[in-house]
Amino acid sequence: MASVSISDNLFDVDDNWLARQSEPILEPERPIIDPHHHFWAKPSRYLFEELLADTRSGHSILATVYMQCRSMYRADGPAEYACIGETEFVNGIAAMSASGDYGLIRICAGIVGHVDLLLGTRAGAVLEAQVKAGNGRFRGIRNSSVWHEDTTIRGTPHVPPRGILADRTFREGFACLAPLGLSFDGWMWWTQLGEFADLADAFPQTQLVLDHFGGVLGVGVHSGRLATDFPHWQAAIRDVAQRPNVAVKLGGLAMRTAGFGLREQDAPLSSQQLAELWKPYFETCIEAFGPQRCMFESNFPVDKVCVRYDTLWNAFKRLAQGLAAQEKSALFFDTAARIYRLEARKTSAG
Repeated sequence: MASVSISDNLFDVDDNWLARQSEPILEPERPIIDPHHHFWAKPSRYLFEELLADTRSGHSILATVYMQCRSMYRADGPAEYACIGETEFVNGIAAMSASGDYGLIRICAGIVGHVDLLLGTRAGAVLEAQVKAGNGRFRGIRNSSVWHEDTTIRGTPHVPPRGILADRTFREGFACLAPLGLSFDGWMWWTQLGEFADLADAFPQTQLVLDHFGGVLGVGVHSGRLATDFPHWQAAIRDVAQRPNVAVKLGGLAMRTAGFGLREQDAPLSSQQLAELWKPYFETCIEAFGPQRCMFESNFPVDKVCVRYDTLWNAFKRLAQGLAAQEKSALFFDTAARIYRLEARKTSAG
């Protein structure tokens, strides 16, 4: 059985391999918000300059949302406040972009950080500190709940306890989000979507965002089972979509844990090939949630292991072909702007 862990191959970007594929930019003037990317200096460098180069590859990326990844935590002080360091770090990058010296794009216009909700009611004070550190950009938090009984399947360096979303103390911390107007991003495997749906039911006033199609799996015990698992994933997605306080991010299928074997090809797949490969997943989510609760995401640099930034957005544009203008606008810009409360201008980055 295939095993892919956070320590082997999830971040091994090979620029020479990526250079074997290129194609013209589709609809270069379409305004885009990229609502999901990371920054880190290790295990491989992906910081402001690297993201700026990717966003300048031809598409009109006008704003981005940073997603927590345990980067640049404080080394000193109380452990529960170490996560504030990530927001301070990202807010500095956001200030660089907001100067206008790098064009119209506003990198990290929104920041989604981390607070350990297992702190229970004590999480409230840490959340308030995060809002302050974000200087008007802090929008919510993400707590990973990726757990699988097959321990060879790893999606994060830290594996949370089983059933964390139902934990009473966790939910005491979760209750601190809505009063501060903060959202919650959920990162899990699709086999855990029932737990996510139950959480959404318990907190109808909180905006939840489901990352990466709910965590498509094609490794470990799920290796070679994408077709077999698809109807079960589809049913779980349709169930979660019944919760009006849940939105979904359409991306992350280039992660090696998704099991499409993209990195094993002689060259990266074209946007046309990717669109054909991924179409059933996109169609399911757009039909279940509606475009107004769906948003395309890059998940860079994680997905960069298997696809170029410009090719990925071309694939999204191919997948959106045939939709009405308003629906396309939602998928590429409006949903992200609304969910993360961004004031991005719909002006071509040129």
